[in-house]
Amino acid sequence: MNVIQKVEHWGDAHQAKWLAVVRIVLGLIIFSKGIALISDTGQQQELLFRNSVFGFSEMMSSVAIHLVAFAHLVGGILITIGLVTRFAVVIQIPILVCAILFVNISNGFSALNSELWLSVIVLCLLILFWVVGSGVFSVDHQIRRKH
Repeated sequence: MNVIQKVEHWGDAHQAKWLAVVRIVLGLIIFSKGIALISDTGQQQELLFRNSVFGFSEMMSSVAIHLVAFAHLVGGILITIGLVTRFAVVIQIPILVCAILFVNISNGFSALNSELWLSVIVLCLLILFWVVGSGVFSVDHQIRRKH
């Protein structure tokens, strides 16, 4: 049993049932952020283009916004229902790290920068669910139970 399997086994065995509610809320937050990205791509594209460390052109920033929105929509649904949760979380972590470091931090560390604090909290929760998994109230658990 390698280290990753040991961590997965420990997380599956030691998850509190109330964390299922936190996982569902986290998935809904990520899904709603995907909807927000799709509904206002112009503002998001301008923000990414203006703050881009990667030197994105306008077209590249548009592609990046749509890829992130797709990842948030699909990942949010997967996290909410608890299907391949660890995989969905791993896909979200780099997106959140980039959002914190390159987009949200440009507004500074203040109590008024709610996007930064929300991103930090979501990143911490993603790391938590990467370790503990989806829990007993999930599709993953139902699939494992049938086998």
